[in-house]
Amino acid sequence: MLASDFINRYEAYCPQDLSEEGDVRGLQIGTLNKEVKRVLVALDIREQTVAEAIEKGVDLILVKHAPIFRPIKDLVAERSQNQIYIDLIKHDIAVYVSHTNIDIVDDGLNDWFCDLLEITDTDYLSETAPGHGIGRIGKIAPQTFREFAIKVKEVFDLDSLRLVSYMATDLERMVEKVAICGGSGQSLYKEALAKGAQVYITGDIYYHTAQDMLSEGLLALDPGHHIEVLFVEKLVEKFQDWKVEEGWEVEFLASQVSTNPFKYI
Repeated sequence: MLASDFINRYEAYCPQDLSEEGDVRGLQIGTLNKEVKRVLVALDIREQTVAEAIEKGVDLILVKHAPIFRPIKDLVAERSQNQIYIDLIKHDIAVYVSHTNIDIVDDGLNDWFCDLLEITDTDYLSETAPGHGIGRIGKIAPQTFREFAIKVKEVFDLDSLRLVSYMATDLERMVEKVAICGGSGQSLYKEALAKGAQVYITGDIYYHTAQDMLSEGLLALDPGHHIEVLFVEKLVEKFQDWKVEEGWEVEFLASQVSTNPFKYI
């Protein structure tokens, strides 16, 4: 099948114009005017992702985080980041980016998070366009902050979880309204407060932002940015369904390499 046919089907589900203003999305490397037999879905493109794609004979990578996020000044091979781009081009591997549009779309990443955590009766955390929004807020069964934190740690298979809380007594506070935004969503914490959230889940929370959250009465959980890897599993499942519906002769592969830069000891 043509890469363009697959991407047209993808964009019918997850249009580029849902993306936040200024976001990096769409085709970044290569061409969609070619036949594809293997499509790799990945969270990030790093050296190990490229090696995996080459080994598996991949024609197209659909990725969440853009490999070219800032302007590049040259393509000198001695620069390790540039070698990623050079290897992709050399092996004719196209790269298509789906970033905040997959966060915003209904039946997208933030909804999948809610399903895993049993967050129900959801609404958009922050509206981005009429009928669309980034992040979600909803209800959970009443439980202590400690119980919910343990659930988040288990669901995302984390070796650690940062709690934004001053006092040990916070662990026993009952909670039932939760907001979540995958990635780095600390800038939306005031929207979470305004909509009545007792707990906000997002990654990359800064020290002083955490203090501000607590001063305003909001507890938070920071499971890290890498929980977005759920993107890979869920999209491959969706693509397998489309393959049956459309009669495509293409193989969809979930990236098996880890691109999480953080480990804890």
